[in-house]
Amino acid sequence: MSTEIEIFIDKLYRYDRKNEHCSIGFPIERGLVSDTSCFSVWDPVKEIYLPVQVKATSRYPDGSIRFVFIRFIADIPANKKSTFICKIQGSDENAESKEVTSYSPVKITKTSAGYELSTKDDVTDREFKLGLSDNSDKLLDHVTFGNIAYEGGMFEGPVLRTAKTRGEYLIRSGSWEIVEEGPLCVILRNKGVHVNKDSDLRYSFEAGLTFWAGKSYAEVSYRIINDTEDPLEVESLVYRIKRDGEPGDGQVFHVSNSDEADKLAEKEDLGRVRAITASSNYKTDYYIGGDGAASRRLIDAEWLMKEANEHFAETFYGTFFADVTGEDTGICATIFQAQQNFPKAVEADGSGIALFLVPEGANSIVLQSGMSREQRFLIHFHEAKESISSLNDRSIVYQMPYRPYVLPKVHQRAGVWPDVFSKKADYKVEQNLIARADGHCRAYGMLNFGDCYDANYTAQGRGCGKLVWSNNEYDYPHACAIMFARTGIRRFLDYNIAAARHWMDVDVCHFHRDPIYVGGQWEHTVGHVIDGKMVCSHEWVEGLLDYYHLTGDERGLETALGIGDNVNRLLDTPMYAKAGEISARETGWALRTLTALYIETGDKKWLKKCDKILGDFKTWEEQYGHWLSPYTDNTIIRVGFMISVAIGSLMRYYREFPDQEQRNLIIRAVDDLIENCYVEEWGIFYYKELPSLNRLGNNTLLLEAMTIAYDLTKDQKYLEYGMETFRKAVSDSPNYSGSKRKEEDAVLVGTTSTKNFAQSMIPIAGFHRAMVEAGLEL
Repeated sequence: MSTEIEIFIDKLYRYDRKNEHCSIGFPIERGLVSDTSCFSVWDPVKEIYLPVQVKATSRYPDGSIRFVFIRFIADIPANKKSTFICKIQGSDENAESKEVTSYSPVKITKTSAGYELSTKDDVTDREFKLGLSDNSDKLLDHVTFGNIAYEGGMFEGPVLRTAKTRGEYLIRSGSWEIVEEGPLCVILRNKGVHVNKDSDLRYSFEAGLTFWAGKSYAEVSYRIINDTEDPLEVESLVYRIKRDGEPGDGQVFHVSNSDEADKLAEKEDLGRVRAITASSNYKTDYYIGGDGAASRRLIDAEWLMKEANEHFAETFYGTFFADVTGEDTGICATIFQAQQNFPKAVEADGSGIALFLVPEGANSIVLQSGMSREQRFLIHFHEAKESISSLNDRSIVYQMPYRPYVLPKVHQRAGVWPDVFSKKADYKVEQNLIARADGHCRAYGMLNFGDCYDANYTAQGRGCGKLVWSNNEYDYPHACAIMFARTGIRRFLDYNIAAARHWMDVDVCHFHRDPIYVGGQWEHTVGHVIDGKMVCSHEWVEGLLDYYHLTGDERGLETALGIGDNVNRLLDTPMYAKAGEISARETGWALRTLTALYIETGDKKWLKKCDKILGDFKTWEEQYGHWLSPYTDNTIIRVGFMISVAIGSLMRYYREFPDQEQRNLIIRAVDDLIENCYVEEWGIFYYKELPSLNRLGNNTLLLEAMTIAYDLTKDQKYLEYGMETFRKAVSDSPNYSGSKRKEEDAVLVGTTSTKNFAQSMIPIAGFHRAMVEAGLEL
């Protein structure tokens, strides 16, 4: 008996999209299916099966698929919501042959030099080939589009210049490796170094290439890594696509929308070479050079400060591209999220295109030791007759792709998320959660986008006058992924993606003289990593695993595993040697991380330290009476939200390994919180157990502890203890107002840290679910 799951794509673009590449990741119930060949996607309007490429990103202990990631090619109608059907054939059924709509698959061939990829463009019917060479001084070796060949000398860089060393750093690649292979999409990765003939210093990089069936474009990703002990001050970082020719002296036209651009191209004689640079906020603005005349676009802090934009920036800000078109073909290159990751620039003229990932003379970019940053751009080969508006259309869709989704009941039915799916929605609760999710500070800048500064930590002076960055404290990407699963609203997935990509690059240590730090996550600090600490209470993996499942990007899993290894190393240090010598959240978060990695991989190595952590909690309770934390040299106190973190982590482990003794340990911890931290007169918990800190608290993590006790006992009293905290939480309107301002290397909008939503999502949604179950009213 097959299972059918609806896949939805919201109304987005005004024109029909033919053969559009889409992808989706979602969870499956345990035991439903084990074989990826059992998945197909059906178009109910055209009554055809669509081409698919399927991989399992996670499996249950019995081998059945836990999360599936599906790529498919579909026609998406203009200005309409689309529905497709994922059909899942049972593993015990005979797989039937399904005829799918025709398409030109990707072919990948191993060559003596490296790899060659090929497909046939579904618009022009031209063959598109791309060659990659191992151990090369270029990322792309050669490209063929129809009968036009672009040799490797056309593709240069990225070329790095630093403030410390004279001359250029050129790339020396390693061997290309296949990350994902299938008929619809192939992804390859290469690790290499930047070398400079005048310096012994080297800087590593990772490059990626994504190649799609039926398309004459490919995405290049490039991640520079500072694997030296000193800061890397980037003077410039440029990728060039060259052509035979020189900058021309023709006229440069300026038009403010695509209709005008197309009319201009039809009316004016632009000569043998047309060069364009374009940028958008709402309508796209163009500089169009005839006879190869040059134009340049720059995005820096001053430019951002002067431009108004109301988009949720993680979803879209605008586009930013350059194009050079000759008599037969052209090349268009788009930098992904250039405005969000300023400074950026593009140039175009008769000699080709320059993509300035860091423009010379623009805002300073300094990668601290161990820091990295990935940037992406799309290279689109096209016919000369393709309209300017069509090039712009592809560029915008690259910036804001479709995000297919399934209904929340699919996520709920799988049982893989925290139990935050209420049977009855409440407008006030949902409005509050959405406001918390949307209300975070946006920080523009190449090293900042996807993170935000924490106003409270900064005001406390923790940064000695400089901004303190939150570094995804409390696993903000995980909260965003859960919100997406609960609602199907795409921007919450976009929040997860932007935050996770920043996290993997900037907030994780990629190099250190002391190997204990490598792969670990830095605690909130100045400049993301400066004078940073690495402790178990500030390392998370669940949001990275969500990112992997929802996007298919293998780096999410790899980074999570690296953080897990780091946690294991830290647990062997003296700091964690004695129970009760640290706060409850330290080993609590460690337990959560290790449990998540065991669930993800089934590898029992992640459980080895769990037994010690559980034993330490028991010893801690016996020695101190309960989970008290050292504070001053002569005090040990209860910190309610830290104890709640530990309770939440223990509960995650308990769900995998139910144990009566552990259940009782959790209940005793919650009862102790109520007895000693609950203020009966006002129905709320205090902050910390010291006269100097004994103020009324509003930390929502206490709600998660009350919910867990209710779930274990079904005793409504635990919910009643949390009711006033809950009422206050859902009535508070997060304050995210604030003027746009430039500080350090960032342009900031708003003041509210992502920490606000990160620590509130599960407690508020879970508590409300339990309230509805218990029949309690808000």
